[in-house]
Amino acid sequence: MIKNEREYRITKAQVNKFEHALSQLASSDAVSGLHPLIQKAQRDALQSQLDELREQIAEYEALRSGQQAVISLDSLEELPQALIRARIAAGLTQRDLAERMGLKEQQIQRYEATDYASADLARVNEVAKALGLRVREDIFLNTSAQPSEELLVRLKDLVHQTVDSYLKKVS
Repeated sequence: MIKNEREYRITKAQVNKFEHALSQLASSDAVSGLHPLIQKAQRDALQSQLDELREQIAEYEALRSGQQAVISLDSLEELPQALIRARIAAGLTQRDLAERMGLKEQQIQRYEATDYASADLARVNEVAKALGLRVREDIFLNTSAQPSEELLVRLKDLVHQTVDSYLKKVS
């Protein structure tokens, strides 16, 4: 994931290098003397890396342009990446966020470089507030942990209720 303008510029430069390497590989295929399967593997590896870099650039550019209004999470593990995406989508640099929070830019850089591993929950909450995020606070409980015995009893009751209801309608 691209987290700032510097990484964006570096990634764009890497894309150019991969594109150049692919074109060089294509022009040297006939001359190289390598087995065609090895040549294909080389091309595929370079293309895969190039595609991944392009996806990262597209995501960063989409965030910067404000095209994304909602960032959905499936777990708390995704929260650090969501905070970074939210900052980019808000059009804020790491320096801007640091100023809003009364911190040094380097602190935000460290937080983001480590995906907020060193930040406590209070700090993460401060970051969310500084970004003006509105968080939907749903917590889904694990209901599949019910004992199987209890589940079977409930299922039998449901079947009996359904059959009784059907019989009443038929009678």
